[in-house]
Order: sequence, then C-alpha cells, then structure tokens
Amino acid sequence: MSELTIKTSQVQGDVSVTILNLAGHLHGATEHQLLDAARQAHEDGARHLVLDTSGLDVLSSAGLRGIQAAFKLFTPPRDVETINRRETEQYKSPYFKMICSNPQIYYILNITGFVQNILVFNNLGEALDSFT
Repeated sequence: MSELTIKTSQVQGDVSVTILNLAGHLHGATEHQLLDAARQAHEDGARHLVLDTSGLDVLSSAGLRGIQAAFKLFTPPRDVETINRRETEQYKSPYFKMICSNPQIYYILNITGFVQNILVFNNLGEALDSFT
C-alpha cells in the first residue's frame, strides 16, 4: 500500500497562499497527515490554501473527511454558517481551493458534492490566479 506524502510550499502574490501537494493514498490511515499539515499551516498564519490532489492515486471516504476538515479550518465560521443555512446563492470558498487533474479523483469530488463549495482547478497557475 502506498503511503501519503505531503509537500508544503508558499507563493506570495496579492495574498500569501500555502500549497499542500498530496501524493499517494488519502484514506483512514493517512487522513491525519493531511489534518496535521493543514493545522500546522494555519497555526503558522496561512489563511489561503490550495490542496493539490493531482498526485493522489486513492481517495477514500475518510480522505474526503480530511479534506472537509481542512476546508472548515480555512473557512471562517460565518461562511460555514452560510453554507449550513443553504441560502439561495451557492458558496464558493475564496480561502480554500483545489487542484485535481485526475478524472477519477474529480469524479469522487463531484459526486460527493465537494465541487459545490470548493473551486477545483486543473493546474496551479489557474488556482493561484483565482486568489487575485
């Protein structure tokens, strides 16, 4: 079984963006790695995150739970309340974005509803441009 590797980087632009590049398997045994990396970035002052899932081979329901927890960590409570109220206009996070070039992983994100609230891009350039 493949382990999960996470590489963290930062890009300075109009806003400072932290990027977590994931590779391998994101499932029950590895979701804590994602949560630890997201928490550490947030504790270090990051407020904008790009989660790059392009290197993932496997994404399980537990991995989705980890993504959801990271999303909530980087989304202000008032915005989470807006999502929970399901107001008429769909919420797209300006703080948390994803890169997903793998069609199978995108399919999972789509059928589970993640793309309703998270902007998903094909590459890093598109994701970073969306913060301006």
